[in-house]
Amino acid sequence: MTHRPAPHAFRPSRRRFLAGLGGLLLAAGLGFNPTALEARVNRTRLRDSMQRLYGSSGLAILEEWFSLLDRLQTADLDTQLREVNDFFNRRVRWLEDTQIWGAEDFWATPLETMGKRQGDCEDYSIAKYVTLKELGVPGSRLRMIYVRARIGRSQIVQAHMVLGYYEVPTAVPLILDNLVPSITPATQRTDLDPVFSFNSEGLWAGGSSQSRADPVARLSRWRSVIERMQQQGFI
Repeated sequence: MTHRPAPHAFRPSRRRFLAGLGGLLLAAGLGFNPTALEARVNRTRLRDSMQRLYGSSGLAILEEWFSLLDRLQTADLDTQLREVNDFFNRRVRWLEDTQIWGAEDFWATPLETMGKRQGDCEDYSIAKYVTLKELGVPGSRLRMIYVRARIGRSQIVQAHMVLGYYEVPTAVPLILDNLVPSITPATQRTDLDPVFSFNSEGLWAGGSSQSRADPVARLSRWRSVIERMQQQGFI
């Protein structure tokens, strides 16, 4: 993988950042320790949580996920990225949050996404992010990226989230997406216009390589996902 600087489309834009952040801003002081996400999953607790929430069907896909983790532990990075991307794209049906949860914008934990076998773009991205971190991919190389996506021939613009893998902070990210099955560099995704990105360590405007904020203190939905993951056994 080459270390190319981020393309123009992935450079910071304060106006787009503020517009995209919208209702996700929280008041200061809602901090959370992001290093908690470095902990390994507790498989016993996850099985208990899945059984309680989703029964035998949920346990079946959870065991598939455990098998994926075991099989990919020693795999090369390209294989890990490809197979994690395929795992969720093939097993999770895309639906809107209102259809799944009866809410306008609900961010699900990977357990909830697998248990429902349904999710929207945020759910795919979060599940892939957590899975890759569990495989040992440094969290600093992964970011969930909010974009404006131009969909179909009509080029309808809608909010969307993808997962980006950055070899180094200034590199062109590889994009893992539920809309496009192949993993491609961001330079080839001219249909995506980045707004902001985040992980458990920071929040960036556009394609900036410098963090702007603690994402857990800023993003209420992300904070809620982390708290539920703690309860379910991910961290």
